[in-house]
Amino acid sequence: MAEDTEKVVDLNSAYRHKVDAKGRMSLPASFRKVLSTDLVVTRNPKDECLYVFEPDAFNAWVAGVFEDKFEKFDRTNDLHVRLRRKLKSRAADVSVDASGRIMLSSEQRAAVGIDKDVVVLGNTGYFEIWDAKRYDQNDEDTDLGLLFD
Repeated sequence: MAEDTEKVVDLNSAYRHKVDAKGRMSLPASFRKVLSTDLVVTRNPKDECLYVFEPDAFNAWVAGVFEDKFEKFDRTNDLHVRLRRKLKSRAADVSVDASGRIMLSSEQRAAVGIDKDVVVLGNTGYFEIWDAKRYDQNDEDTDLGLLFD
């Protein structure tokens, strides 16, 4: 197997931000330093938050979903084609503007319950955008002790 030389962006930490009336949100400065200006925003599978990837990482994520569930994507399998179509149709290409902001569509914001206050958190090769109240509840319900018992 060939050595994987693809660059993986390493994003960490959680930041509190606001979405303005036009749906724009500033990216954390530490994220802007390492990310390209072209990004892909999609809803997570459970519609809890938004995932934001660089384009190659998004395509790798989609491929990984199929590898985890079916071993690989089979373009002759109608179910695979429909599932990939649905995953890809939920995504939007966005660009980071000169002020370091991205636009979150009203459809995506509504689907995951984002209004104004958000938490932006790194998750290694991508980052997540959560409605602040939903994130706080999810975080409160998550016991890190389970990893160390």
